[in-house]
Amino acid sequence: MNKARKATILSISLTTRTFDEILNILDENANTDCDLIQLPEFCLGSAKESILAMDSEEFKKVGAVAKKHSKYIVFPVYRKTEYIKRLNTAILFDRKGNIAGIYDKLYPYWEEFDFDPPVVPGEKAPVFDTDFGRIAIAICFDANYTNIWKTYREKGVDLVLWSSAYSGGRSLQAHATNYNYYIISATYALDCHVFDITGEQLFYGKSADSVGVFKNEVDLSRRIFHQDFNVGKKLENMLEKHTGEIEKDKWCENEGWYTLRAIKEGVDVRTLAKEHNMEELSAYKIRSEMEIDQIRGTSIYG
Repeated sequence: MNKARKATILSISLTTRTFDEILNILDENANTDCDLIQLPEFCLGSAKESILAMDSEEFKKVGAVAKKHSKYIVFPVYRKTEYIKRLNTAILFDRKGNIAGIYDKLYPYWEEFDFDPPVVPGEKAPVFDTDFGRIAIAICFDANYTNIWKTYREKGVDLVLWSSAYSGGRSLQAHATNYNYYIISATYALDCHVFDITGEQLFYGKSADSVGVFKNEVDLSRRIFHQDFNVGKKLENMLEKHTGEIEKDKWCENEGWYTLRAIKEGVDVRTLAKEHNMEELSAYKIRSEMEIDQIRGTSIYG
């Protein structure tokens, strides 16, 4: 996995457009200084004619924009395969214009099962390594199902991109708080939320127009630790040895957490933490659950 670093994400929130309009919006905004552009769920609409095959010209053209501007693009659409007539999908294009990842919505909304053809639920929760960190994608109704978000924690995700028809709000904040990664949205509701690894809301914007463009820089080098077993001499020695490379960023008194971030380019907080036998919060919670279940002799999940 690549070292996580600061990244600039451009969320374009809008209502249904034609493909040519979407392409022009992407091309115009890809000129800005950013790493990735994400669009909202079903930005091309839900009609039969908006269901794209993987070899479609639309995908080739979006890939060409990604390559032209050297940007990652998250493009949510309805797609079809040889065997499935409709999936609610987000396609990740890399900086060379190639398809670097496909996420199929795991929990379609109820009315999607009434479409002709109906949406078929996805089967996997994949993660994708980019040159700025490990990312994952979730779509709309997925916000209500913690198994997806917990899986992303266990796979070491730095950032979840959430494309949606509605705003999300506190549901997203809860996932950021519980699973300790950044979450950034792009929505049909014309707004954008950004939550950090502590669950703090870093940004909220809502457009009064039919298109909202929201640019946010997030520091994916930041790591979060519980104060249990990770303070005192252990922390002091780490900070002293790596003065000018890392620093204590945020002290969360009520939660018993704190964050560290890199202040020198190329420094990886995760690697340094391991060298000093410091366990990140997510790993601590996962290990504690497993070991306490062993002591109990069973899991509460059966």
